[in-house]
Amino acid sequence: MNQLTLFLPCAAGVEEYLAPEILQITGLPPGCVTKQRGGVAVRTSFAHAMLLNLYSRLSQRVLVLVSYTEYRSEQDLYRAGLEVPWEQWFTPKESIKVEVTAQHSPLTSLNFAALKVKDAVCDRFREVANGVRPDVNTQWPDVRIYAHLTTDSCSLYIDTSGEPLFKRGWREDKGDAPLKETLAAAMIAASGWASGEEDLQPLYDPCCGSGTVAIEAAQIACNIAAGSLRRFAFEKYRPFRSQEWADMKAEAAANVVKPDPGQTALIYGSDVSHRMVDFAQRNAQRAGVADVIEFRGGDALQRMPPIEGGGVMVFNPPYGERIGIGGVAGEGEGARFGARELAQTDEGVDFFNQLASHWKKNYSGWTAWVLTPDLKLPSKMRLKESRRVPMWNGPLECRLFKFDMVKGRLAKGAAPQASNEPND
Repeated sequence: MNQLTLFLPCAAGVEEYLAPEILQITGLPPGCVTKQRGGVAVRTSFAHAMLLNLYSRLSQRVLVLVSYTEYRSEQDLYRAGLEVPWEQWFTPKESIKVEVTAQHSPLTSLNFAALKVKDAVCDRFREVANGVRPDVNTQWPDVRIYAHLTTDSCSLYIDTSGEPLFKRGWREDKGDAPLKETLAAAMIAASGWASGEEDLQPLYDPCCGSGTVAIEAAQIACNIAAGSLRRFAFEKYRPFRSQEWADMKAEAAANVVKPDPGQTALIYGSDVSHRMVDFAQRNAQRAGVADVIEFRGGDALQRMPPIEGGGVMVFNPPYGERIGIGGVAGEGEGARFGARELAQTDEGVDFFNQLASHWKKNYSGWTAWVLTPDLKLPSKMRLKESRRVPMWNGPLECRLFKFDMVKGRLAKGAAPQASNEPND
């Protein structure tokens, strides 16, 4: 299990940040890592697969490539699945689920393709385990098997993660359409907030919702492993060594950085809804960072900077269908949701105009990173972005815009962006 090829899928646009994260976690040389669209491949060991599950903030899963072959029909998929030594990975006591994804596959039914791979896995066990085969569990399987089909090739993977990695284990309270933890971490990575040798700047999410961005940032600041609160599929696999895993978790726990008593908060979040602020505080408590973040209620159009001297704002503003918003925290129908759910309607344009005016008046010295699917957001805010980073939020193609603020106008040096988006 020391010569494996792993594939770590991620949101499109995040590959540039995932590759260096993998190198940092594993200590591997750059030649072991290959960036691909929608993920990063890495040549390494099962031990590193465990480490990546524990520490990666940007990947969605850690998959092991167990077969790569050409195919023309479903029968070819069956033969490929039959040749994989699944018995080296798990026993027939573990339940399985097979999922198929495809790009330009000539097959007419992906469900039938998944069925053929499932049959191959079960028939393989019948041959090597005295007729005993694993059960299928589509809801909570012990083992997830993925088949990815292109026009003529089939890649089979076994998943070492189980539940997707954005499920850190601390977010039990959440509002509508919450931001995934992996995407929040990608926004922070793209901002460069924690990438330098200098001391961390204050970080503020003015529409924090259930606290995802602030909590991810706080865990980064405290050096808390992303997966320290959850279980993983690999713990049921045959190559798993419990002592090795216990040592990894103990080392992760020993490396946590605790804030000094009385230290001024570094990370801030606010939301127009007191209900969401309560959610964020409870989530932060479970995540072990309640003492590092200061959450408050407050309308994004009225909240003053949480600290003097400037800092970084990172947030995912409202988009989608209009839900409504209360102007003051705890008041109005929108207080159930907070500013996040205000939509890109005419009212939404007014909101962004007002937000930009508020920033220019009160947030001199701050840098704002704003994730949105609206490519016209800078013009709505009457600001010129200094950078735009392509990033996908599920099926939505988005941009992470950077705005450098000085009092009453855009910061100097923010060059105009051409319509063909040269930073993409």
